[in-house]
Amino acid sequence: MTINELQDEVIDEFECLDDWMDRYQLIVDYANELKKKPFPEEDKTDTNLIDGCQSKVWFTARIENGNMILRGDSDALLVKGIVALLLHVLSEHTPQEILDADLYFIDRIGLREHLSPTRTNGIVAMLKQIKMYALALSNR
Repeated sequence: MTINELQDEVIDEFECLDDWMDRYQLIVDYANELKKKPFPEEDKTDTNLIDGCQSKVWFTARIENGNMILRGDSDALLVKGIVALLLHVLSEHTPQEILDADLYFIDRIGLREHLSPTRTNGIVAMLKQIKMYALALSNR
């Protein structure tokens, strides 16, 4: 699936839920799915830590068959769910697709307006790091 198709899939999931408590639960469900693929403890280093996040958030990226494989984790459950959403939409695409992506799903599901300013800044920091990885890996 393309990045836009995945974004639309996420939007559809969230639009089915009217109550924000249900939407938060869906984010937690994404976090619980991420727990099934544990982030290696040896990758929880300062190098992989995202600056600008209220919680601790780690990302790694590598190229496999031309696609960028992203891994991530957080020490906070809600943030782990946001990490899982970003991985769901962006991982396994080429670095150029990630660089060219218009990530509209974050606003369309209402995430920015229902998170604290520091959490919203954290999303911006995560996206910036993912784009930096994509830029670095696109030159390989």
